[in-house]
Amino acid sequence: MILFLEGVLRGLGVGSVYALLALGFVIIYKATRVISFAQPALMLAGVVLVSHLAGPLGFWVALPLAALLTALLGLGIERGAVRPMVGRPAFVVAIITLGVDVAIRVVVNIFIGLDVRTVHDPWGLRSWQLGALRVEQRHVAAFLATAVLVAALFAFFRFTRMGLAMRAAADDQEAALAQGISVGAVFALSWALAGALAAVGGTFATAGASFDGTLWLTALVALPVIILGGLDSLPGAVLGGLGVGVAQELVATYQNHAPWLGGNVSVITPYVLMLLVLLVRPYGLFGTREVERV
Repeated sequence: MILFLEGVLRGLGVGSVYALLALGFVIIYKATRVISFAQPALMLAGVVLVSHLAGPLGFWVALPLAALLTALLGLGIERGAVRPMVGRPAFVVAIITLGVDVAIRVVVNIFIGLDVRTVHDPWGLRSWQLGALRVEQRHVAAFLATAVLVAALFAFFRFTRMGLAMRAAADDQEAALAQGISVGAVFALSWALAGALAAVGGTFATAGASFDGTLWLTALVALPVIILGGLDSLPGAVLGGLGVGVAQELVATYQNHAPWLGGNVSVITPYVLMLLVLLVRPYGLFGTREVERV
């Protein structure tokens, strides 16, 4: 039972990172109907910024500053690479974002260098001992930070003028334009929000550990998460991220008791879950079911 509870708690921490990354994917998709493959590069850029800024400024200043700078990078991508592609097929824009991802990662790797880096987080590998239960501080911090950001996002989309405009544009761009909503501003803000979320998610993914240029692979797990939760569902991104994180950590906890599974079966757990969900609900657990008249 202790192993199970510890696996669930670790999974909630890891799943919080997946949820933040998945939210970025979903926000961009809801606004533009394009899957952004630039999220891994935005995450890596944000983490590198934190690692460089945390030394002179401290972690608590470096993290929001890096999130802001990464948001500006996302805004620049939208203005420079995505905006000129408006009106083109969605797959063309998706391929553009893939090229942007590769280009940014090449540049960011220069600032990583040959050595592994850290984000100088205040938790490290410290943990609390609650009876026989061991709880790592970094996982609690990731979960709490995600809870705060998710609450702030949902308040933004529900109560602010711009948030309501983004929801309207996501539902029907032509109707939103007819009502005077700047769809271009919605596109830009969606990329900025995705960049900031990627930076925060990547930072918590590396808390208590070092990272190198392969960190971007972590963001790929967000793809099964958004398929699981639904491409256009913000609650689905959060619940899917937490669910995938818990499943992955539980498999990692118990895989040693089933040697026939192999030693790294937890790595493919998100993709197995994605395939199972696609067989039953191709639009995801919380996604909008599309109905086409013939």
